Amino acid sequence: MKINFKCFLALLFVLFVQIVSAQEIKVTGKVTDQAGMPIPGANVLIKGTKSSVETGFDGEFTIDAKKGDNLIVTFIGMRTVELAASSSVNVKMANATNELETVLVVGYGTATKKKSTDATSRVTAKDIQQVPVANVQNALVGKLAGVQVTQTNGKVEGGMSVRVRGAASISAGKEPLYVLDGIALITSNESSNGAPTNPLLTLSPNEIESIDVLKDASSAAIYGARGGNGVVLITTKKGKEGKGTFSINLAQGASTPTHKKKWLNSAQYVELFSEAAINGSDGKGNGDILDAEDKFDKLNPDWRNSTVDTDWQDEAFQSGYNTDADFTASGGDAKTKYLMTGAYNNTTGIVFGNNLERLTGRINLSHKVLEKLNIGMNLGYSRSEIDRIQNDKEFTTPLQAVAQSPLSPTHLADGSVNENTLYTNFLLYKDNAFWKTIMRRLTGKIYGEYQIIPSLKFNSDFAYDLLAQTEDNWYGSKTDEGKSVNGQVFASSVNNENYVWSNYFTYDKTFADVHNVNVVVGMEYNNSHRRFESVTGINFPNDSFQTVDGAATISAGSGNETGYTFVSQFARANYSYGNKYLLKASIRRDGSSRFGKNEQFGTFPAFSAGWIASEEDFLKDNSIVSFLKLKGSWGKVGNAEIGNFASLQLYDSNPYASDSGLSFGQAGNKNLTWEKSDQTDVGFEIGFLNRFNIEADYYNKKTNGLLFKVPLALSSGASSINQNIGEIESSGFEFSLNAKIVDSDKLKWNTNFNITTNQTIVNSLPNNNSDIVNRFTVNRTGENVSSFYLVEFAGVDPSNGDALFVKNTTNADGSLDKSTTNDYSEAKRVITGNPFPELMAGLTNTMNFSGFDFSFTLQGEWGASIYNDGGRFQSASADYFDNQTTDQLNRWQKPGDITNVPQARLFGGNGTQASTRYLDKADFIRLRNLTLGYSLPKQVVSKMAMTSVRFYLTGVNLLTFTDYKGFDPEARRDDRGIGEEFYSAPPAKTTALGVNINF
Repeated sequence: MKINFKCFLALLFVLFVQIVSAQEIKVTGKVTDQAGMPIPGANVLIKGTKSSVETGFDGEFTIDAKKGDNLIVTFIGMRTVELAASSSVNVKMANATNELETVLVVGYGTATKKKSTDATSRVTAKDIQQVPVANVQNALVGKLAGVQVTQTNGKVEGGMSVRVRGAASISAGKEPLYVLDGIALITSNESSNGAPTNPLLTLSPNEIESIDVLKDASSAAIYGARGGNGVVLITTKKGKEGKGTFSINLAQGASTPTHKKKWLNSAQYVELFSEAAINGSDGKGNGDILDAEDKFDKLNPDWRNSTVDTDWQDEAFQSGYNTDADFTASGGDAKTKYLMTGAYNNTTGIVFGNNLERLTGRINLSHKVLEKLNIGMNLGYSRSEIDRIQNDKEFTTPLQAVAQSPLSPTHLADGSVNENTLYTNFLLYKDNAFWKTIMRRLTGKIYGEYQIIPSLKFNSDFAYDLLAQTEDNWYGSKTDEGKSVNGQVFASSVNNENYVWSNYFTYDKTFADVHNVNVVVGMEYNNSHRRFESVTGINFPNDSFQTVDGAATISAGSGNETGYTFVSQFARANYSYGNKYLLKASIRRDGSSRFGKNEQFGTFPAFSAGWIASEEDFLKDNSIVSFLKLKGSWGKVGNAEIGNFASLQLYDSNPYASDSGLSFGQAGNKNLTWEKSDQTDVGFEIGFLNRFNIEADYYNKKTNGLLFKVPLALSSGASSINQNIGEIESSGFEFSLNAKIVDSDKLKWNTNFNITTNQTIVNSLPNNNSDIVNRFTVNRTGENVSSFYLVEFAGVDPSNGDALFVKNTTNADGSLDKSTTNDYSEAKRVITGNPFPELMAGLTNTMNFSGFDFSFTLQGEWGASIYNDGGRFQSASADYFDNQTTDQLNRWQKPGDITNVPQARLFGGNGTQASTRYLDKADFIRLRNLTLGYSLPKQVVSKMAMTSVRFYLTGVNLLTFTDYKGFDPEARRDDRGIGEEFYSAPPAKTTALGVNINF
């Protein structure tokens, strides 16, 4: 039979189409969270292939698959889902924050938490958004094991102290390295008024996707000489493929101080100081009450009949307010993705005259130029304008107004400011002075990624950070500073810029389905430059002239330039076998212009290993233990924050009359180098029932080669030389618990608990381990770093009201003489406390039920003490005419009285010397954050063409439980000292109401 060839081909084609049609299916589906909200930008991959798509704005997707294929659905912060392909699928994704599936950001790459052998902590956008604080660091408090975050005081621009696993230095920098999208951020304090500003105030929480803290050497050693204090990796949000999204967040809040102290009113003031004047300076009752009454007359001639009773503390504080508004727009297609954010913050501080206004904007773009080439750009800008007040030491700072007598009115009858006060009336500065700081920050990054082969890619990133700051300070002719010079103006400008160029290869391949290798190799160049200039002018025609060009005389000026360079090579290799046995090694070689000619390069290796025991046959199907990993690491990291010219021999300009001259300024040391830390970490992670996850670590960190100024013989021409001598050691335990207490369709309740111990001991010091004694602290071998070193206050002699002190002199047998004396000079200083907490904890609970969400964070610290250096004026047994705290009314008055407040003696110095009388434990538990939210039902918001609408009420620092007698257990003085308070403002207690709308 003759066959029609054309018909045969047609038959074969039909048969082929039928076979293919029978094997291929078109999968359509939708990806949502547990509450049913769509997840745009989720990645849907056909397992074992490169075929993938991303969900659109409505969470929907379409992809071609074959029968028998499996789909893998992933999204950052959510648990990975694997399911069989079918024509119609609905995928519900569960939150994976701090769980095994979480993708962590590490140096020059990412890693899953399950296969990580490092000690890291992370928070995500939802952990820090909608917390009404002006700076990002404050939103981290209580959420990260091993990380202590403290704001210096309650000023809106207050400097921040972040300690990762304790202090790693005594005299060099102690703050971690901050890296924003690969940019090593400038974090130097550029303030000129003695109180630090926080350079990271320029970041807005709404642009941040996640913050990862690298705590051990295994994770931080990839940053080498700058990883000794830990590394904070900040990742900004990125655009997702799909329909464009737009969200708006609006919030308005009000603030008050967390605590106020109690001060004497007018009647109590007159009573106490009259008694103190009669007692006299020796307490024998031979004083003259006129010494007090004369002063009362000067403060208020009508004090006997006057109803004046000024609460100067209330005058120093003001009602605080904060307004937050931000938006985020994002979207993209298979080739181009974009994200734009903008934010506005206006904060009126709780301290009189202290305000902040900030604008931020960000654009992140990525584009697939070729199938193998992706390029992108991240660009952020911020402008922060701060109305500042003087540092804590200055009389004119508002909180020093508490020293004023309540007999003095704030204003006179004609409404003018009362200038006849004990100290300068700070209200005089409201209209006659200002200190304004403007910080402008530009961060930018351009990058390219080329996929050479499927397992090998090359990245090249060029990043730039510019922190430009201006300060303008004017004192009118009515102020103390401006009276004698007919007004004074100070203006300064600083430009601090940092360039980072990174080039690195990443190789990632799995062999025989069990051997996975990930290798990163690269180099980096970092150049930083800073230029500063200032000028001071005096003698103005009148107070209408408030800039330098109105000055008749330029009385001072300064200017300088400085910079440093780093050049680095780095490599990291990860290996896993069967997803059970994990090995990691990294190394970085850093060279820097900061260090001596003979020691300009250093090498920083690290090793770690892990065993996922739950993948072994004996645990793989265990119904109770769902995950078990053992891990350990060792490595070396460095601390390069020792200044740019510490190793060089320097000469100073030293003019005489009108002639120029030079003088020897600093001895050089060609062997000076970075402080080095050896770190060891061992720990485990264990999960139960897929609902409870525990992570525990023990760490030990030894930092040697501490930087000290070692004294030189006077004949050398210099008083000291910078040398690497000394060692400190930090150690402690970290414990974290993540639990799904309830995980049902209607109610979800998640808990995170973390607790950390830390002790930092001095092992060795220069000059044969000689003590390094400061005003109230000492560094001594075998003791905590910067331990308080004070005379012990022993109360009051009940027979005569004298202040008593413990002698603590050494007896012949070597023991301490614990007898007491009323002669302060006979008593010796001893170690009496630790300025750093030895135990820290945080507890966060999050609940969701029928559209309602509720969360709170409790934070606690124990073991630290604070020395109140202002106590010698504030709680001084009426030693001078500063107003006193009300506890001074409990003074000794007659023989037999039992009290801890010595007899009131005007000018007597009865117990006002530096002693443990003014040292107090700073243990506390604080309700750091509480939020209650409600999301409108989906059917309601869909009618308004919106995706979601959520209203929320949130608060910060709402409750504090402490026995600390000062303003606040977290407040510290901002001009100097460790662990000291000096008229330091407490943090703000803030409550805010807001709404979040998504389109």
